This record gives sequence, C-alpha cells and structure tokens, in this order.
Amino acid sequence: MKKAIEKEQRQEAILSSLAKLDYLTRSQLQILHDLGSPRNTSRVMKSLEPFVAKFLDGEAVYYLTKEGRERTGAKKVRKRTIQARHFIMRNDIYIAFGCPNTWKNEVKLEIKGVVSIVADALFTRDGRYYIVEVDHQQKMSVNKAKIAKYRKMLELGVFKAPPIFIWITTTEHKRKQLLDLCKGMDVKVFLVSEFH
Repeated sequence: MKKAIEKEQRQEAILSSLAKLDYLTRSQLQILHDLGSPRNTSRVMKSLEPFVAKFLDGEAVYYLTKEGRERTGAKKVRKRTIQARHFIMRNDIYIAFGCPNTWKNEVKLEIKGVVSIVADALFTRDGRYYIVEVDHQQKMSVNKAKIAKYRKMLELGVFKAPPIFIWITTTEHKRKQLLDLCKGMDVKVFLVSEFH
C-alpha cells in the first residue's frame, strides 16, 4: 500500500513539473525527481502514458498530452516543436538555481506608456529579482533591444535593488556579445553546454 501511495505521489509530482515547466528532458526529470538511472527514468515515464508524450531531440523530451493537461489543470497546449529547446534551456537555469519556489515563467514587466518587456522567467532570492533570459536562436538585435528596455527600467528605478540578469546562450561568441551589451549590469551568462 505504502509503495502504491509513493508511486502515485511521484507521478503527481512529475506531472505537475511538466505543467509548470512545459517540456523536460529525461535527464532534467532524473535530477528534479531523483529517479536514479536513465533506464529507471524512462521506465517511470513509460508508466505515465497516456498523460505524457515524448519526442527525441538529443534525448527524450517529455510534455503533457490532453489527458495530462486535464489531470493537472494545465491550460497551455504543448506539441513537438523546435521551440522546445528554448524551454529546456530555461529549465536548465531553474534546476541550476535550486528550483526556486518564487520562479515564474513569461513575466511581463512594464511601466505603463514607457517601457514593457516579457522576461523569459523571474524569481526572487534574498530580496533581489533574478531575471532569466534565454537566447536560443535569437537575433542579437532582439537581445540588444531587450537589454535597452531593462536599462531603461534600471534608470527609472523600477527595482528596489538592481536585479541580477541571468542569460543562457549557445556559443562563446554570443556569450561575449551579451556580456558586452550588459556592461555595468549585474549579469551572468551561461552556455547551454555547461549544463549537459
């Protein structure tokens, strides 16, 4: 009986992670839910059909099916898409920073009529905001425009304490460009390769 309850609780926890984080790789699920070996993780995920679907992108990538969304109350429909990599990169940051309970995806920050921006994710720690930005296949001009908006918010004193900006990108060249664009801001730029 105890084992059955534990299994049920683990399944609920995995489904709610997928509802919150949209797409998770096998290795991310392994870390988040302490599932042991890759083989065991795959077995656990197989037992969650028909609530989850998967596709391969380097490794298995899981997301909620219609049944999974109904079971968890998730509203967003996720499908197999090239955009999944963006979510997976964001989730690497979520895991690396210890799965903060204040974490929120796609947060709109704005000063009415002056500046408006949607951060890929945001969380607070020790009274400071951490703003997460994912640069998967973004043009540097788009990143530059985003950074200019954040600078405007900093100038206008929107934040009690200056936020820490966390970027994740794909190449060393892009990391250097982002660090240059963010000069004078409290910023950390990670490469996706640092997590895999």
